Amino acid sequence: MGAALFYHLTRRPLDTALAQLLDKALGAGHRIAVRGTDRDRLAALDAALWAGDEDGFLPHGLAGGPHDTAQPVLLTDAVETPNGATCLMSVDGATVTAAEVGAFARVCVLFDGADTAATQAARVQWKGLTDAGCAAQYWSEESGRWEMKAESAGR
Repeated sequence: MGAALFYHLTRRPLDTALAQLLDKALGAGHRIAVRGTDRDRLAALDAALWAGDEDGFLPHGLAGGPHDTAQPVLLTDAVETPNGATCLMSVDGATVTAAEVGAFARVCVLFDGADTAATQAARVQWKGLTDAGCAAQYWSEESGRWEMKAESAGR
């Protein structure tokens, strides 16, 4: 069973933090689905990831293309993960279920700490997942690096 890792963004924009977390997940051998709620926002993230640092090239694609199954990182607004993802990253309030936390090796929920609605949605999601028995960790970048601030062991 996996765990839900909540990443509270306070110092970096989503595209920068996402690139860092994607690099770590790829380095750990995961295939990743990045689930968002808005196709245009995902297209903007796709463009930002392509424009990133040349030394930190992140192979990825936006869902709906002919090579979705081959993508190590697939940006999507759907529940399905045709790329065989073992890691799910939720952005912009995309829903994650307790069943998905159990099915994926890792689930990450990234939320913008400057957005009150996003922070409240993450709190609701934390409570829902931990009440369902999922293990969860809360990570903050407030100090300038990721630090775990809270943990729920799950059942």
